Amino acid sequence: MKQILLVATGGTIASRKSDSGLKPQIQPEELLSYLPQLADLCKVHTVQPFNLDSSNMRPQHWVRLVQVIREKYEQYDGFVIAHGTDTMAYPAAALSYMIQNSEKPIVITGAQRPIDLEITDAKSNLLDSFLYAADDRSRGVSIVFDGKVIAGTRAKKMRSKSYNAFSSIDYPYLAIIQGGRIIRYIPTPPCGEPVRFFEHMDESIFLLKLIPGIEPSILPLLFAGYDCIIVESFGVGGIPASIAEEFYRLCQEHPDCLVIMATQVAHEGSDMTVYEVGHDMKSHCRFLESYDMTLESVVAKAMWMLGNFSMGRDDMEALFYRTVNYDLNAFDRND
Repeated sequence: MKQILLVATGGTIASRKSDSGLKPQIQPEELLSYLPQLADLCKVHTVQPFNLDSSNMRPQHWVRLVQVIREKYEQYDGFVIAHGTDTMAYPAAALSYMIQNSEKPIVITGAQRPIDLEITDAKSNLLDSFLYAADDRSRGVSIVFDGKVIAGTRAKKMRSKSYNAFSSIDYPYLAIIQGGRIIRYIPTPPCGEPVRFFEHMDESIFLLKLIPGIEPSILPLLFAGYDCIIVESFGVGGIPASIAEEFYRLCQEHPDCLVIMATQVAHEGSDMTVYEVGHDMKSHCRFLESYDMTLESVVAKAMWMLGNFSMGRDDMEALFYRTVNYDLNAFDRND
């Protein structure tokens, strides 16, 4: 029988009402008490490194999750992380970069309603996660939610209340789970390389979301104060005229600041070659482009790269465009 470690971190799935609203209070052993059928599926052990609302999670908590899994990796056949849904896509992406080539499944799940309610999605999500984690063909980092298995780098929370909260952005579901059966859409071949762990994340990242008429006054502070600026632009991408001159000047003045162009649009990605506002930037600045990566993956990949590697811009660019856990469709690039 497979040995699975439940890593409980809090979130709605483990919350109860308090005087100030829902608060994580349910211990991991109590979570398991709602799933008596697990006794026939796998042997579950538990650990709780922290107990937080996911809005209070920081990259240091992702590092702690990696440390827990690294310490326990040889003892267990798979891992299930119970997590809050609001920021779940971030650690799913982060762990995809921080734990690579894992032959063992690392499943992240949660719920839109606490597990102790009569009507809840928590029980089915948690049971599906253990089912997936105990299967011989499962490996790597994924989210299991609402009967769907999503690659860790492709998940995005699209609904704030509904049970089908997460979508896989511009990539098929790895599998679906129906009636206790896993129906796989994407094969998960053996990794072929030893598992590799990374335990550093550079938090000096700023996300600049553009709005119509944005003024350039904030830009000098950002370029001087952060290792990386991710620009969440409009449509397929570009720098609007209201900030273009100052933005281009600061790119030249701060060549060590990594600039990544992303898009506010959830599907189909960026393409800076389409419009003049994007094409002009290519002639003035050296930057990276997100293409069809999710914003969560762009943030996590930048933190991972800057936190673990010291390299020149050419090598940094090559690393950013190396596909990890399905994060980037290489054929979408426009070189």
